[in-house]
Amino acid sequence: MNSPAYDVLVVGGAGVDTIVRVDALRLPPGDSVFVPPVYDYVAHTGNGVALGWHSLGLATKFIDFLGDDLQGRSILAAYGEIGLDFSHVVSPHGTPRGVNLVDAQGRRFSFYDGRHPVDLRLPRDFYLPYLERARHVHLSIVGHNRDMYEDIHRLGMTSSTDLHDWDGRNPHHRTYALASDYVFLSAAAIHDRLEPVLHSVIEEGRARLVVATDGADGCHLLVRGEDRVRHFPAVRPERPVVDSNGAGDAFVTAFLHALSEERPVEECVLAGSVSGAFACGSAGTHTEFIDRPGLRAACARAAADR
Repeated sequence: MNSPAYDVLVVGGAGVDTIVRVDALRLPPGDSVFVPPVYDYVAHTGNGVALGWHSLGLATKFIDFLGDDLQGRSILAAYGEIGLDFSHVVSPHGTPRGVNLVDAQGRRFSFYDGRHPVDLRLPRDFYLPYLERARHVHLSIVGHNRDMYEDIHRLGMTSSTDLHDWDGRNPHHRTYALASDYVFLSAAAIHDRLEPVLHSVIEEGRARLVVATDGADGCHLLVRGEDRVRHFPAVRPERPVVDSNGAGDAFVTAFLHALSEERPVEECVLAGSVSGAFACGSAGTHTEFIDRPGLRAACARAAADR
């Protein structure tokens, strides 16, 4: 059997974000306010994961729907410029967009347009040849890839997903949570139920581990076969935090990269934390990711500080 052509296949999650920088994440008095220049960025979660792995030197394939529109063409141009291997199916619904408000501390609030209808699916004859050539697959929670799990499990591949700010109940997210081998989410919506939610992912699904990232408070990890949810503190950022967009995607890619090298989970957490902190040091969505030499050096410095 030939070796896989791709280390990782990322499915779904390409779009464009408009970043609006504001003083605070609240409505000011009146009906208008001046803000710094507003910029559009190639973005969304699949984009972040694909670029993160691409920056770490993994053979990365990215597939998705794109609209035949200005936003879709800007995405294709950006990927062509950096050499990211991307293929797509044209969507009549256009390219997804988001608007992110980012405050002076780098915190963000996102408005995602979710324009793809719930019954949209990537054609099997499109995705299957790429899936069969990959070592690992990451599914963004976009809906149009959810039917791929039957083929993923049939092929015996490992899979991952990021549930973002899942509330622990939404059935759309649960489909991905229970069908994936490595599950990531934000603790933002489940602080009072964190341990039960993480245990439910392990006990009801196939996950080997689940990680809940918690911003400046670090992350929480539960590994199959362990009863205790472990907490890990955040690393100290090496540069000022200006924008948290993309931090979670950077965490996922570095964590799983370290795991693919058979590192202990403690080292995987450290790699993810370092990568996420690095991503917070650049303005915009997914504009800068750490590379492999930079990750190793930053992990060594962070380990020495502990």
